[in-house]
Amino acid sequence: MTKYAVLKHPEGNFLQSDEWGQCAEKVGHKAIRKDFKNGDSVLMLVKDARRGRYLEIPGGPLIDWKNIVEVKNVFDEIRKTAKSEKCVFVRFRPQLINTKENLKLIAKTGSRVAPFHLHAQNTVILDLEKSEDELLAEMRRQTRYEVRRAGKLELVIKSGNSKELFDEFHQVQVETAKRQNFIPPNAEELEAYREIFREHAVIYYVETSKNLTADGKKVIDGEPEGEYIPAGTRVNYGLFIDYGDEVEYFEAASTEFGHTVPGAYGMLWQAILDYKKKGLKRFNLWGIAPPNQPHHRYARVTTFKTGFGGEQIEFIHARDIVINPAKYLITKAIEEIRKKKRHL
Repeated sequence: MTKYAVLKHPEGNFLQSDEWGQCAEKVGHKAIRKDFKNGDSVLMLVKDARRGRYLEIPGGPLIDWKNIVEVKNVFDEIRKTAKSEKCVFVRFRPQLINTKENLKLIAKTGSRVAPFHLHAQNTVILDLEKSEDELLAEMRRQTRYEVRRAGKLELVIKSGNSKELFDEFHQVQVETAKRQNFIPPNAEELEAYREIFREHAVIYYVETSKNLTADGKKVIDGEPEGEYIPAGTRVNYGLFIDYGDEVEYFEAASTEFGHTVPGAYGMLWQAILDYKKKGLKRFNLWGIAPPNQPHHRYARVTTFKTGFGGEQIEFIHARDIVINPAKYLITKAIEEIRKKKRHL
């Protein structure tokens, strides 16, 4: 039923899958699935936080938003679940594009704009049904140059989903997070992705096949002198999760040479080609800064991701349904402070 619901609603992805619910349960949350007769569905996660217990609905619910009766029925069930689980509020971020028409539809839920985002509200999505030449043509000129430079430097791109590779990815991402000031998933979460999504959760990585100059611009012929990047050095990593017709560039990591060589460009292009060959329809680059926010913490990665072309998507901002007004005020205050500190 769940996979059918995601396929019925082409905007859906792994966030509303049973697998995502199983990942949540493996790290200590409670997952609740409600399916409806017409193929609509909602996955709800009960989460305990210092600011209070809440019900999270990532990338959902998957419903016909124009069917007012169905929307009411689904959200009555969501409220009922939140109250029975003693939640302070419900937070959901539907796969609805941020338009005036959709904002009117969402207003019928009785929700309010949440103080914090939820799962890649702004993103870039590539159409994998386009030809390879079309995808290349849509890239920014500099991006095409970096993709080709990765080939000229003979960077090797590999992939796998072994426990050892996931452990390595975790170690590198922890180091990346310290440099770039973000909070990565912990080892338990990554292991849950690997175990539950299995071959649909894959890590790509890039390593040098030849000695490179210290600036990462040239292959060294003969014995190297002075500082250089040795052959066999791993420089970039990416975690990709696919479900239904869509794949997500879900997490990334890099070593100290990650910004020296164009490994991330080569890795992402190879992943695009691989998932296109597998028959997937959409490639979600997963998270960019909102429009006209040059100082946002995602600004740098936004320049990288948008260079691959595609369509920049802005989903409706996360919404909250308040269950306990007094406790919700505390949550709202804490999250607004946190948002400013993190430059989000």
